[in-house]
Amino acid sequence: MSKESYNPFSLNGKRILVTGASSGIGRAIAIECSRMGAQVLITARNEVRLAETISMMDGSENAMYTADLTDDSQIEALTEFASNIDGLVNCAGVISHVPFRFNNRNFIDSVMEVNFFAPTTLTQNFIKRKQLNKNASVVFISSISGGMVSAIGIATYSASKGAIAAMSKSLALELAPRGIRVNCISSGMVETAIMKEGMVSYEQLEKDRLNYPLGRYGKPDDIAWTAVYLLSDATAWMTGSNIIIDGGYTCI
Repeated sequence: MSKESYNPFSLNGKRILVTGASSGIGRAIAIECSRMGAQVLITARNEVRLAETISMMDGSENAMYTADLTDDSQIEALTEFASNIDGLVNCAGVISHVPFRFNNRNFIDSVMEVNFFAPTTLTQNFIKRKQLNKNASVVFISSISGGMVSAIGIATYSASKGAIAAMSKSLALELAPRGIRVNCISSGMVETAIMKEGMVSYEQLEKDRLNYPLGRYGKPDDIAWTAVYLLSDATAWMTGSNIIIDGGYTCI
């Protein structure tokens, strides 16, 4: 191999499924994986926005599948569609700011369904069907709010992300004999469309931004590049890890 072609972070020849790829972090991960040579399969609930993501990606073999991952039958159909994959990025998620005293059972179930049960059920389906290829990489997107820090009004969100991070370590041990790696990314605040939905005021966001030593919130690409690293052969000896990428926030 020539020096010009050598790249341990290449995803050439890999087939990767990214959930939550219709916007934000999931979209950025799908785009960057395609740029690194992977055949990328993407899924989310919104068909129009999924098509927009496809149009931004490199390569001609990428594909999309519209699915609601809170529906077990749709998870099974997606698993059949995206069989025999080398990488799985569980990115789909939801966040709601609701004071804990108003977190009734229905609300808690709705958050846990999307942030915990959906990604774990999808991953389990691939494992049971033996459709994760040898030396595959599974990546879960968690948050520094999942047990490291938190804020008022996100108790259930924090619980769901903490559960994902904890589960991924045990899963890493179970899959290690098959050479399958399982890692987690815990990010700080990332600038996505969610920030524009009015749950937090502009003034609050600007004040919070000052708490980040690097002086800014993250960008979707910051998380995407970390996901590419975990999906590549550069992390062939890395499993059970939780990478914190937060602009230095948890150093304070």
